[in-house]
Amino acid sequence: MEYVWNIWQPTEDEQVCCKRLQQELSISEPSALLLVKRGIHTGDEARSYVRPSLDQLHDPFLMRDMDKAVARLSRAIEEKERIMVYGDYDVDGTTAVALVYSILSRRTDNLEFYIPDRYTEGYGISFKGIDQAQADGCTLIVALDCGIKAIDKVRYAGERGIDFIICDHHTPGEELPAATAVLNMKRQDCNYPYKELSGCGVGFKLMQALLKNEGQSTEELEAVLPLLAMSIASDIVPMTGENRILAYFGLKRINSAPSVGLKSLLEVAGVTGTVTVHELVYKLGPRINASGRLRSGAYAVRLLLSDNEEEARKMAEEINTFNAQRRDFDQKTTEEALAMLAQDPDNERKTTSVVYSPEWHKGVVGIAASRLMETYYRPTIVLTAGDNGIISGSARSVTGFDLYAAIDSCRDLLTNFGGHTFAAGLSMRGDKLPEFKARFEKYVAEHIREDQKTPSIAVEQQISLSDITPQFFNIIRHLEPFGPENPRPVFLTRHLINNRYTERVGKDGRHLKLDLTDRTAAIAGIAFGRGDMALHLQNGNAVDACYCLEENNYQNYRTIQMTAQDIKPCSTKETHKGPQDAGAASK
Repeated sequence: MEYVWNIWQPTEDEQVCCKRLQQELSISEPSALLLVKRGIHTGDEARSYVRPSLDQLHDPFLMRDMDKAVARLSRAIEEKERIMVYGDYDVDGTTAVALVYSILSRRTDNLEFYIPDRYTEGYGISFKGIDQAQADGCTLIVALDCGIKAIDKVRYAGERGIDFIICDHHTPGEELPAATAVLNMKRQDCNYPYKELSGCGVGFKLMQALLKNEGQSTEELEAVLPLLAMSIASDIVPMTGENRILAYFGLKRINSAPSVGLKSLLEVAGVTGTVTVHELVYKLGPRINASGRLRSGAYAVRLLLSDNEEEARKMAEEINTFNAQRRDFDQKTTEEALAMLAQDPDNERKTTSVVYSPEWHKGVVGIAASRLMETYYRPTIVLTAGDNGIISGSARSVTGFDLYAAIDSCRDLLTNFGGHTFAAGLSMRGDKLPEFKARFEKYVAEHIREDQKTPSIAVEQQISLSDITPQFFNIIRHLEPFGPENPRPVFLTRHLINNRYTERVGKDGRHLKLDLTDRTAAIAGIAFGRGDMALHLQNGNAVDACYCLEENNYQNYRTIQMTAQDIKPCSTKETHKGPQDAGAASK
């Protein structure tokens, strides 16, 4: 796939800030630009950014309705009412339930949790869940990562003497449910300073407020931060502000004192060494999601709450089996969906992909939508059959395009929908699909910009390999954890040539082992899927490369290496003239 390289150009004001930071912190220009790119303009701001503190978190009572939520929850605990902790079946929902249940269980025995079945109940609050709460004698439901549009469900619960506290982060509709409290930073009447918390993050703020009201220390909150870090990483919320602080300390706790359940999950996932956001997103998140996709999200909650090593190991292995089954379903669905698009004579002219099959497993349509989006790079929806003539599925978008708005434009055709700018879920009657496809395509075609139709790589700086010093790499590490709106920095170096050992590696020589120089220094690395460039470099031709920097630790020998994001032949030829000095990049 061809990528457009968008190289960041600092403004005059940003260049002035860069000079100031160079002087204040005694760092190089490339190092200072890393900080300026993240909105850091002074030495004090830089020190605060690279050394996060839990003291930087906002007062939870700044959130609209928080006082009402704490008062109602405290009364339920004091009067020994039975409370149901209700959450969605994905990573955000299950970690939120585990987090809130963990803290409330230290205050009351009159507690249960509920995860709706993906297939019989669907996303969000269900009538079945409310009926279960009534049968169990619950008089309060704390809803996590869902509920912001459950107007009829909350009314139904109220008629049965059940109150709701809603903790959600999805975009509210015009009307809010008549709950005791609706905690959502995105409410128009909410002045909470940070708007991008995950669903688990909103639940965390409720627990933070509860403990503050009780005059308790933060030790209980620190113990559940790993759950919040998993939520933040897996739900693809911005890694900025409070999210970055909470993920930072959550990862720190995972690496120093993981819970019994989390430790078991790390072991079955084969995670060794330092756990980063990458492991949360690609190793732990899919396994927790697989539980909700193939069986029940309750499996994941029980694992995350477990303090019995034998029990936790057994549950982790079972969830690992779910994940293996999920991969098989995912591959089959993706292959069939791609074949379906290839057979569509109008496919190449469209700006969207919308595919449907009653045979697909509902639990993997979101993954398939992501795969199709990556292949054709356009807004994509994958749907499958549900009950009573309803079809449902998942949607994924390209960078910069508001998918939620596109789906919202077709809301009169839908029975339900919700989500974010780049990912959403939706359902409709099967007979509405042809009209939906036509209107969705029309809306996207009219609103998507040309630059959103081609995948791009955001490049922070063009640098020389000699700029890659230990100090420079140390600053990069202090910018972690990386995620949306705080991505791992991508650099560009031009006119790179083979130093000594560039060669094809991996199955069928698919990947490219790099050993490159720009004559100021040399660096090793890897370019996945670019074995096709081996001969070009071995024949003395030059390339331009976009890449990230990572540390390689082999037998306690640490080196800085590049992971190429894209490689292109140079327009002018460079000739290899012999071995080069390894320079700063390999020290």
